[in-house]
Formats: sequence, C-alpha cells, structure tokens
Amino acid sequence: MKTQLLKVNEDSIALGAKLIREGELVGFPTETVYGLGANALDAEAVVKIFEAKGRPQDNPLITHVSCVEEIPPLVRAIPAAAKKLMEAFWPGPMTLILPKADCIPNAVSAGLDTVGIRLPSNADARALIRAAGRPIAAPSANRSGRPSPTTALHVLEDMDGRIPLILDGGACQVGVESSVIDATGDVPVILRPGGITPEMVERVLGHVRVDEHVMSPLREGDVARSPGMKYKHYAPKAKAIIFSGAPEHVVAAICKRYDEQTVKGERVAILGLDEHHYGGRTFLSLGSEKRPQEAAARLFAALRELDERGDTVALCEAVDTAGIGLAVMNRMGRAAAFDIEQV
Repeated sequence: MKTQLLKVNEDSIALGAKLIREGELVGFPTETVYGLGANALDAEAVVKIFEAKGRPQDNPLITHVSCVEEIPPLVRAIPAAAKKLMEAFWPGPMTLILPKADCIPNAVSAGLDTVGIRLPSNADARALIRAAGRPIAAPSANRSGRPSPTTALHVLEDMDGRIPLILDGGACQVGVESSVIDATGDVPVILRPGGITPEMVERVLGHVRVDEHVMSPLREGDVARSPGMKYKHYAPKAKAIIFSGAPEHVVAAICKRYDEQTVKGERVAILGLDEHHYGGRTFLSLGSEKRPQEAAARLFAALRELDERGDTVALCEAVDTAGIGLAVMNRMGRAAAFDIEQV
C-alpha cells in the first residue's frame, strides 16, 4: 500500500473523508497527538486500526465527534457531571467515558458497555469528522507500544505502507493524549491524565478521583476502562529509568549512572529539565521546570529522538506531578515500565 502524506487543505480533507466513508484508515492531526482514524460505526474498519497498530483488541478506542449534537445517538445517557465538564472543557483535550449506545461496535469499546467520546479543539480534526459525516474512532497513530506521534512525519515513520493517507496539520500543541474521565459513577474518575488536569476538573465539579493505576500497571485480570492503562506504552527502544527526589540528588544519581553505563559500552542519554546541568553529558531537553507544559509537548518527540540516535539507555528526571505534570509522569512511567528509583 502506498501512503500519501498531504498538507491539510480542502482537497486533502475531502479525500480523507472519502476514505473514512469507504472503510479505510486516515492519520490526522489533533491538539493532543496524531490520531489513526476509522468510521466508528463500521466494525470492519475499526478492526483495521488494530491491525495497522499491532494493538490488542481488548484495548478500547476513543470516538471523536465534531460537535456536541452528534453525541446523543452514540450514548445511552449523559450524566449531569459530564454535561458540566463538556461545557467547561469542550472542544478540547478531554475524553468522557459514557454508557454506550447499541450502534457502537464492540471493536470500539473492547466489549465494555461504555464508550469514550471526545470533541477535539483542533479545527482540522473537526473538519475531517464533519466532511466524513461519521464519528471517527481513533487511537494515537503509532505502532503499539511506541511513543505517540506529535508530527505527521512521526506517523509516517510508523505507518508508511500500512494506511493510505496521512494529513499533515503541523505539530500538536498539547503533546500528550487527552485526559480520560469516567463520568458514569457518582464521583468522576480520571483514568488517564492529560491536558485537562485534576485541579481543573475539581474547580468545575468540586470533586474528582484519580485512578490508582495512573502511576502503576494494572494487575493481572483487571479490565482496562481507558486506552493507555493496560499495556506498556510510549516506549523507546532504549531502556528507560526514572529518577525521583530532590533535584541535586537526582542530578548526582543520573551523572553516576550515566558514567557507569557508558563504561559498560551503553549509549546513554539524559532526559531532563533545562535548570539542571550534567557537565557535557548527552542531554535531551524537556523544557523548563517553570513551564511544565513544555515537558508535555516535548516528551514523545524526545523519546523518538532516543531511537533515532541509537541510544540504549535513557536516564529520565521525574517532574512535579502538579497540573499537567501528572500526565507527563504517567507517560514517562509507562515508557519506563514504572522503573522509578527514589534518590
């Protein structure tokens, strides 16, 4: 299969919409990461997503809409808390878990009785959904387990020859996937942190719970109610280790480990914050600790750069989990299989 990479314009959106209606896959930009989209109401098309990604089919997908008016046919109910969150944060980087309607294939929901719904703020994504006239089911447009793509070229690296079209809308602004909030219970639960932070949700609802598995793997037999919960995700080929503690202790521990691993013949890189200095050792910046959104925007690109460089070990600084930092640590933790050393 030949994969076309086209800049977003009226013609390429029309082509993408046609492919979606025909049951094909399209890589497309959102404000979070690039998505790998199919008609959410076409079970055969949705199965192609899992095949292209090499993704297990017990991992649910998010269904994207272009306006709130498209939601009622897709769900059985919209709880009051969900309506408040929609008004506060949509369009935007938030997915709501709602009771699914019968029209949603089990391939989308991984057999669950719920479905994740998102209204993206990215105008190109909404234009594609509108033009297709279908809700679009889409995970991140990368091979399963790899770092999520934040540019069209990242998508091409993983999906060349696997899908017919990638729409290039430039770099993603947020850089980590949407917050996933289960709104089906009495107290909403954040299953996956993202650009809509727990603090932001609390200001709207007065209460929210963060799922215990945000910073730990699911136990055997646990059901993944959200994408990004069950399997190792976002991982570079390098062995990633996270160091957490007082900044001066983290820097000292990373420098010591860097030198030890280098002597052993490993190719080592450090992922850290600009305020910390590593004496000329290979360093990939996650931005300033004063601007935590920079780490969110840069993390996946930095993980992919490790692979491009051929690094075998990645020594990562933990970041503050306040605000969007929780999303950064969730992604970094899963990339490192939660190998976190307290120093």
